[in-house]
Amino acid sequence: MLWGLGVGYVISGMYFGWNLGLEKGGTLGMGAATVFIIILYLTFTFSYTELACAIPKAGGAFDYALQAFGKNWGFVGGMAQNIEFIFAPPAIAFAIGAYFNLFFPVVNILVVAIVVYLLFTALNIYGVQAAASIELVITCIAVLGLLLFMGVSIPHVELENLSKNALPHGWSGAFAAIPFAIWFFLAIEGVANVAEETINPQRNVLLGFGSAILTLVVLCIFTFTTSVGIAGWEAVVFDSAGNLSDSPLPLALRRAIGEDHFAYKLIIVVGLFGFIASFHGIILAAGRATFEFGRVGFAPPRLGKIHPRFRTPANALVFNLIIGLVALFTGKTGDVITIACFGALTLYIISMLSVLKLRKTQPNLLRPFAVPFYPWTPLIALLIASIALVAITIYNPWQAAIYLAIMVLSFIWFKVFYNPGHAETA
Repeated sequence: MLWGLGVGYVISGMYFGWNLGLEKGGTLGMGAATVFIIILYLTFTFSYTELACAIPKAGGAFDYALQAFGKNWGFVGGMAQNIEFIFAPPAIAFAIGAYFNLFFPVVNILVVAIVVYLLFTALNIYGVQAAASIELVITCIAVLGLLLFMGVSIPHVELENLSKNALPHGWSGAFAAIPFAIWFFLAIEGVANVAEETINPQRNVLLGFGSAILTLVVLCIFTFTTSVGIAGWEAVVFDSAGNLSDSPLPLALRRAIGEDHFAYKLIIVVGLFGFIASFHGIILAAGRATFEFGRVGFAPPRLGKIHPRFRTPANALVFNLIIGLVALFTGKTGDVITIACFGALTLYIISMLSVLKLRKTQPNLLRPFAVPFYPWTPLIALLIASIALVAITIYNPWQAAIYLAIMVLSFIWFKVFYNPGHAETA
């Protein structure tokens, strides 16, 4: 079930979003960025697992940074996690609208995205939460959809298409493509946030994390190569009108087998299962993260209140919904993905520093799983995450400014209004 959650949080990233990096770097630039990010996630995931097994708490990065560096860095790590989890769902909602629009072109993509956002937020407020077993079923369907896509696509792949206009903007394009390579794996760390509810977390979190990241790496490589190999990278980036598209797999299949083929329609339907798994899962994680921030007094205490009737974090869910709707109305999936990536990379950096710090200050902390090749594994993840953060800042200055403004203003609020007396005690 942890495997299902880990893959389910991320699986929508295989169906959309990553293709926007091809417009920045072409096949070679995006490919290089993806290899770079795969190394990051392999080293990060196993380092993060050490923290999750040693400190199995629902706050995830917030709890790890709090224990390693105190409340100020705990706030920064937790806020970065909030931004990642809050800004990822609007991008997925865009993609749900785009895939739905393939069946019903008269329906506006933004309208579908807003309706989906409202519906799933309402379901969460009412108390309808997908059990891990249901998430597992949905995730398996989405994975089978990717395998079906690969099986249909491989006979139409031509290797020369992988080298067609492969580096349109030079090697600088590889750095610009980094946020979209991250999208292949973004939010897998959400597995750590269910550690408190996991049976034997010291063993099962490792198995869940490890199997999920290895599955995602394999799916990433094959999805990338088969999609681009059909007709070149431009065929999965631009739609028939020349606009950037949020539906790369249908674009590739349209070139290979046509829109009337049964497999084309099936991939679209199955893709929606993947979006639902990720969308619903991350909304749950985001609501929990925001609620936890309010509960401990690191955000307005009202966000940490439970609905008296439904017993759900309704205030936190509505707050996240408002931010998500604002992001939706920008109409820019790439920008929303990039802001989510800023939060993720900040989280990764602080978490890796937490691994190193806790090894020194708390050597006797029970660590059921110790990351292999310490300290090199967390150091490699720290280095790559730092390089990636600098790169996306250089190539996305406006998004960086928005992210920095959110972090600074929220930190000022925290320093001015934080009152330990508002925090609930366990």
